[in-house]
Amino acid sequence: MSEKKLVIIPTYNEKENISDIINAVMRLPQGFELLIIDDNSPDGTAEIVKDLQKQKYPDRLHLIQRPGKLGLGTAYITGFKWALEHDYEYIFEMDADFSHNPQDLPRLLQACKDQNADLAIGSRYINGVNVINWPIGRIIMSYYASAYVRFVTGMKIMDTTAGFKCYRRRLLKAFDLDKIRFKGYAFQIEMKFTAWKMGAKIIEVPIVFTDRQKGHSKMSGGIFNEAFWGVLSMKLRSWFKKYPKLHQ
Repeated sequence: MSEKKLVIIPTYNEKENISDIINAVMRLPQGFELLIIDDNSPDGTAEIVKDLQKQKYPDRLHLIQRPGKLGLGTAYITGFKWALEHDYEYIFEMDADFSHNPQDLPRLLQACKDQNADLAIGSRYINGVNVINWPIGRIIMSYYASAYVRFVTGMKIMDTTAGFKCYRRRLLKAFDLDKIRFKGYAFQIEMKFTAWKMGAKIIEVPIVFTDRQKGHSKMSGGIFNEAFWGVLSMKLRSWFKKYPKLHQ
């Protein structure tokens, strides 16, 4: 069985972080590969990635350039399809801005590899609230957003909006990726909900989330609106939808 490991990082204007995050992941002893999906960043993010490909990581660093900002969800769907086509066994989602600590990647891998999880989630809320440098208002909003999602969907996941994850290949192969509807941050909720409805084994791994030090956040009010109303519509659709069962 393939043991290939791919970390997918979507980028838009991350020139201040991209070299450091790539080098940090590449230094890990587990032999992770990286796929950067750049949405035509005007700050030259993709050019920095290309230079690192040529100079340091020709076999482990990969790049997909898209014509513009097409949404976080579509970036990950593009990455998932590429990972499946290239026979990766463990596929990770991670941000470029060090809010997700690369040192936690091996812990997510261990949950899938040794504990047989189909989906491992880097969880801010499984052991209290582990968030650094967020204003208190944003922490409250995020924490209660996860509580709202649990209430509406019935999922027993503490961090329903987390974006730091490891999927096993067998789970992503069972998804109909073309039917994932959300394009923004609600995409993270929809992927977890679908995995849960499919009977996937899901493990939350406690992490400490640290807000970015460089660059600018991509969060907006529209993101929260999509998540709030989208969760309701997703739950209603689920009553009429048949989900494939991962474990028979």
